[in-house]
Amino acid sequence: MDRRFPIVAVLLLGAACSRAPVEPMRFAGTSMGTTYSVQLVEIPVGVDAGALRDEVEGLVRSVDERMSTYDPESELSRFNAAASTDWFPVTADTQAVVAEALRVSRLSRGAFDVTVGPLVDLWGFGPAGSPRAVPEDVDVAAARECVGQALLETRGSPPALRKRAPCVTVDLSGLAKGFAVDLVARHLDDAGVRHYLVEIGGELRARGRNAGGEPWRVALERPEDSGRSVQCVVQLVDGAIATSGDYRNFFQQDGRRYAHVIDPRTGRPVEHGIASVTVLAATAIEADAFATALMVLEPEQGLGLAGELGLSVHSILRSGDGFVELSNPGFEKQILH
Repeated sequence: MDRRFPIVAVLLLGAACSRAPVEPMRFAGTSMGTTYSVQLVEIPVGVDAGALRDEVEGLVRSVDERMSTYDPESELSRFNAAASTDWFPVTADTQAVVAEALRVSRLSRGAFDVTVGPLVDLWGFGPAGSPRAVPEDVDVAAARECVGQALLETRGSPPALRKRAPCVTVDLSGLAKGFAVDLVARHLDDAGVRHYLVEIGGELRARGRNAGGEPWRVALERPEDSGRSVQCVVQLVDGAIATSGDYRNFFQQDGRRYAHVIDPRTGRPVEHGIASVTVLAATAIEADAFATALMVLEPEQGLGLAGELGLSVHSILRSGDGFVELSNPGFEKQILH
């Protein structure tokens, strides 16, 4: 599973203006180990733009303070450090994100798993920066003893988490940014903003139209190991989009390529040839999590699951020296040709 290195494979494009564009309000910052930006086409009457910006920044910061694995004082870090298998109190937001992670894990039959950290570290893709090399089978087996959705529980009232083994750790980087995007979007909705685009670390959610009166447009990056170019452009209308890929973080050993997308069910990097997956969904947390899950599943399995869940999906597969694109009908309708 893609734990620490989500691919920022979306590029915002300018409006194709069918009417005279208005000057949007933009603000940006850094949080959650990445950057964020918000575009507002117009500010509702009676809303203070400066106060709205401060509120948005506060919401993004609050998610980072609760769910960061880099801040040792965050509640997620404190949960990870605890050796106890008793219930550990957390805020309602953290509990909700973990509950969603477990739901996606069940639906994907374990392909998405926020406890996968020990395996990511073992293969050298974790924050510790250990050497990247193929580990011994015995070490993979040992790491898998601390990985699996069955080792993590959550309850809503009062909100709390519980690990079934002291070695279990949780990393929410596969969906916390999506959650933060949705949190900001709901706040903008409540403030009466009708046209906006929210982006955090490449996860996006849009409402209404851009400054030119057209649907928001997003360019998907071609999954090449070096350089940046556009694979295709999609319209984003009142929904969210997220991409996960394997082409920025990998190593080679004995002529084989090993990328950072680890299958929690085998303990090894996936080898089915998917270079990137992009998901269109109603919410950013759903798009974020399922983009990661579908990177792990075989292409046919991923498209089947997307069909069952009503997700619009675009996959790019390696084929010789080039790529093959696979889209289901829902996604194909949003591609600009």
